[in-house]
Amino acid sequence: MWEDIQAAIPLGFLLSFMVGPVFFVLLETSATKGFRAGLVLDLGVILADIFFLIIAYFSSYQLLENLSNQPGLYVFGGVILLVYGLTTIFRSDFKEKKPRIVTRGSDYLGLFVKGFLLNFINIGVLVFWLGVIIIVGPSLENEPNRLITFFSAMLGAYLATDIVKILLAKQLKRKLTRKRIYQIKKVLGIILALCGVVLIVKGFLPKDKLNIEQGIELIRE
Repeated sequence: MWEDIQAAIPLGFLLSFMVGPVFFVLLETSATKGFRAGLVLDLGVILADIFFLIIAYFSSYQLLENLSNQPGLYVFGGVILLVYGLTTIFRSDFKEKKPRIVTRGSDYLGLFVKGFLLNFINIGVLVFWLGVIIIVGPSLENEPNRLITFFSAMLGAYLATDIVKILLAKQLKRKLTRKRIYQIKKVLGIILALCGVVLIVKGFLPKDKLNIEQGIELIRE
């Protein structure tokens, strides 16, 4: 179990720095309305992640069951992550504008709903979780308990990193220039695209080559 948690933490940290509307709304809310407001907003975001994660798991359940017998299906997950990563890399219309979902500063329920909706309206989140599940599912032997442990640890690391971001919101907001935001997006896109390429190659190689499970073991170490 501890090995699964160790493998999940880096992914949770990476998820926390996926630059998008939620990222900036969280910083702005934390900087202007305080720690509790930022935390409540973030909890709404995480609830949407859990919702998408559940959808992604059940929609890919049969695919996960067949991966051990049909390695070529890894190509499906790889294409998802590759397209997602390339879209992030080459998208040039990025703007720091946030969706207009208005709430009162003292309305914590409203902030929670706002966080949920900001994440829920982004279909890319579902695509991301689908790709992650297809990658890690076989390495966890598709065991529900291990999957729950892994993704709980991943979301826990995500929340912990976000709490640090909330505490440092004012400083981060000043230092995140458009150029730096652009660079962060490119790096994250390259990482996702590379993961997609590895998964696609895995689908075309013999079963004993480029073992994904061995890759997970390297992360744990």
